[in-house]
Amino acid sequence: MAWFIMARKPAKYNTQITLAMENSGYSKIAPMTELEALIAAQNDKSISVAFHDFETGKQILIKADELYHPASTFKVHVMMEVFRQAQEGVLQLDDCIPIINSFTSIADGSKYSLDVNDDAEQTLYTRSGESETIRELTRLMIVRSSNLATNILLEKVGTKNINDFIQALGIEGVVVRRGVEDNAAFRLGMNNSATARGLSQTMQLIAEKKVISKEASEKMIEILLGQEFNESIPALLPKSVKVAHKTGWTNDVYHDTGIVFSEDRKPYVLSIMTKGFAEDQGSAAHQCMANISRLIFDQIQ
Repeated sequence: MAWFIMARKPAKYNTQITLAMENSGYSKIAPMTELEALIAAQNDKSISVAFHDFETGKQILIKADELYHPASTFKVHVMMEVFRQAQEGVLQLDDCIPIINSFTSIADGSKYSLDVNDDAEQTLYTRSGESETIRELTRLMIVRSSNLATNILLEKVGTKNINDFIQALGIEGVVVRRGVEDNAAFRLGMNNSATARGLSQTMQLIAEKKVISKEASEKMIEILLGQEFNESIPALLPKSVKVAHKTGWTNDVYHDTGIVFSEDRKPYVLSIMTKGFAEDQGSAAHQCMANISRLIFDQIQ
């Protein structure tokens, strides 16, 4: 499959880049495109893009296999395993499970708890000892990026099962090793990882209704459409465009991955991963991703 780098107008830059052409097996030197120029302008930042258009079959792959800390984007894979186990009858989405805030580190078996101040969703913390449905915990994990819901669900479904399902689906470069805020594991380098290619493969499978079943995929898309953090991929798109997506950020990494539904055409998948924006540069990171998203949107119209 060829890699397509699209440009609306002639490149204004003399910079040369190497484009790997997957079908031909050789490298070709081509002028830098508008998208690549936009990315190159972000000094000292690592930015990866993986795009697949269902309308034309075109792809954009820029540093698509570079490994990143996935931040909260891995929560999509937790959701997928929840739905898989529901399909298999291992659990029911309307089962109630306890709300807890005590988890076991994969590093040394020690116990740790999550800090409410580091969580975008805080309502669960006041309900410790109560119960909530798996369905609602899954929704909160995605639309509000609840760290507490994530760790509760991880303990329920198991990281091994998540990784086995990722591998069975043929998703590349995504590994889920631990829950959120397992600092003992973090210090030992035992971290989750993902690539832009792997995130886009994930969203492509969901968009194609190939994850578990058509019904399960549609339910996951519905949850992703409810995303409440919309500063990146959707931010500069027309209001009529709907984006089923999952954001993630921690320390100096900021990401967004999703399915973009535009009027009068098939959807497309876009994943953007970044590293190098400091914690106090969140607005700049989101603006960068929003600009990339809008540029791609304009180029395919």
